[in-house]
Amino acid sequence: MAPTERLDAYRFHEREWGSYGELREAFEWELPDRFNMAAYVCDRWAAETPEALALVADDGDGTRTLTYADLDAAASALARHLRAEGVERGDRVGVNAPQRVETAVAHVACWKLGAVSVPLSTLFGPDAVEYRLADAGAVAAVVEGSAAEAFREARPACVESVVLVDGDPRGDETAYDEAVAGEEKSLDAVDTAAEDDALLIYTSGTTGNPKGVRHAHRMLLGHLPLFLTTFCNLDLRDGDTFHTPSEWAWIASLFDVVVPALYYGRTLVVDEAGGPFDAGRTFDLLDRHGVTHFFAPPTALRVMMTLEAEAERVRVVASGGESLGPSVATWAADAFGGAVVHEGYGQTEANMVAGDCTALAESREGYIGLAGPGHDLAIVDPDTAETTVPPGEVGEIAVRYEGDPVCFVEYWNEPEKTAAKVRNGWLLTEDLGRMDADGYLAFEARKDDVIISAGYRIGPVEIEESLAGHPAVADAAVVGVPDDERGEVPKAFVVLAEGWEPTEATREALREHVRERLAKYEYPRDIAFRESLPTTATGKVRRASLTDE
Repeated sequence: MAPTERLDAYRFHEREWGSYGELREAFEWELPDRFNMAAYVCDRWAAETPEALALVADDGDGTRTLTYADLDAAASALARHLRAEGVERGDRVGVNAPQRVETAVAHVACWKLGAVSVPLSTLFGPDAVEYRLADAGAVAAVVEGSAAEAFREARPACVESVVLVDGDPRGDETAYDEAVAGEEKSLDAVDTAAEDDALLIYTSGTTGNPKGVRHAHRMLLGHLPLFLTTFCNLDLRDGDTFHTPSEWAWIASLFDVVVPALYYGRTLVVDEAGGPFDAGRTFDLLDRHGVTHFFAPPTALRVMMTLEAEAERVRVVASGGESLGPSVATWAADAFGGAVVHEGYGQTEANMVAGDCTALAESREGYIGLAGPGHDLAIVDPDTAETTVPPGEVGEIAVRYEGDPVCFVEYWNEPEKTAAKVRNGWLLTEDLGRMDADGYLAFEARKDDVIISAGYRIGPVEIEESLAGHPAVADAAVVGVPDDERGEVPKAFVVLAEGWEPTEATREALREHVRERLAKYEYPRDIAFRESLPTTATGKVRRASLTDE
């Protein structure tokens, strides 16, 4: 079994602090050479507090619960099945499932084996799934029934073993219940180095296909300081319960909430009802299950604000991914019985690096908050990345790369893009921001053309390539345009091929084409037809000119 000694650096919430500056000054990373996430989020609690609740799953018709002993038994059985199917240390395994118990089990099972989990959204269409699995060279996948159709169409040859959750298996697929039924229910996590790969998660960019972001086991430790400050406000008690309505395929949900909560042996409330976000149902879950810590993107909170509902046991509401706005904090204080509202900042390559901690530092309107303990941020010249800019001036937000365990290892098979991302010892976020004289961080805009819609990062290139695959399209460009509910939504500018008419029927055909081939949140809400697209001197589409229309 991988060693699970107590890591005191990540228990700083258990003592009193005079100020946030005192906490930051005192904090030092504690990074053991040997570290396995499954050992810390599952195995140790199964041994120490086996009857403690790990997961409470609610599908709208009933509730099922898993203790830490149950989680360990389920993950061990699935890990044994995957091992019998040929999955070895370092192999990539796709996890194409929504928020549900088996999703957590699948990730833990991979980490027990020393394998690498690859989160995949159930909103992805076949093109998005195929690219990621093939690029990762995934040898196996755990797939939920709602994603099965897209997965089957997409399945690349490298995926030799498939476990199907909640559906009717076809061909060589194995039903989840059958996969775990005959396996022993105990398996210690293998002994892994903290630097061994654990997660390969894809992020969209403005050039080329999505990039695979390699994270090592130590990345969990990198998330814990801001989890305690921003997501817990330094107040973590026995019996605390966590929930997020977001799908667990993203770094923000999986490592802002799910995995850190399990690291501290707390309980997660799992919404297994499926379907789109339902504000009324979310309020009901929070109230009935006594959720104390709630994480939701601003879009979800804005929808919840339209309801006359309460969940008074929530103490901390955390959010991120896009600008929150001051009205949410005022509303939440009433709806959540005086809860504090905190905003956090990070990205797939370096998640959870700045945020509020109102237990020790004031919240300032228009600012995200302060750098988390252990994280070093700067605002650098966006052109050279060599010098910092004065307080109050806009530049590129940068994270000190060396020695920060939350930072990614590199882009999967993309050394040139890694070199562009990490320069002069700084991880460049491609976000523009400013910092005041006291270190409070404010977000200004994206440096590139990535579209942030309801917290999802959408790369325009992937949509443009999908549109280009339709026979009606001769050329296409995609930009983000303002939207009251989602912040931004994709808008496409299309040059039609000969013989096609710029009709509403054509627009809907193109929307449906993207909706079916990529993720359901990526399709262009609006499509404008043009005779030509503006280009630069080198022939590239000049998207900046399109955003003015």
